[in-house]
Amino acid sequence: MALSPEEVYDIVLYQVGALQAFVHAEGGRLSHVKPHGALYNMAAREMTLAAAIAGAIAALDPSLVLYGLSGSRLIEAGGAAGLKTASEVFADRTYQQDGSLTPRGNRNALITDENAALRQALEMVKYGSVRTVQGNRIQIQADTLCIHGDGAHALAFAKRIRQAFEQEGITASPL
Repeated sequence: MALSPEEVYDIVLYQVGALQAFVHAEGGRLSHVKPHGALYNMAAREMTLAAAIAGAIAALDPSLVLYGLSGSRLIEAGGAAGLKTASEVFADRTYQQDGSLTPRGNRNALITDENAALRQALEMVKYGSVRTVQGNRIQIQADTLCIHGDGAHALAFAKRIRQAFEQEGITASPL
């Protein structure tokens, strides 16, 4: 189903507003927003959708940090809307030459070897680059690292990444 930028704006405003209200009701404070799944990937490359998302978040609460794929239209739109942005990189996904993630339908979209994912995470954070499936290195900005939590060993992998980062002198801090 294709949505217009106006519909995306309304949906994001409604959903993030509702989430913010639930968080507030429990005594918390919403700090950031990350679109998910297909919307995230479409907003990474389509400026009209990225601008609709960023516009809705800025209208709701301009103090929220907008997470988006490093180098994406979503990061660009967030900056243009006056939002603080966080460029996200993925430990367990492969990258294309243009900086996009390999579509999940491709057999090489996911990095299933934990050691390879760990090496990629370290490279992205330490050196600001990642090797593409085409074999080239591209520059990326790594403000936040995504680890998919739906894997069987996600927690153990997250702990392993944290341990490797600490050994490399890399410390995590709030955005």
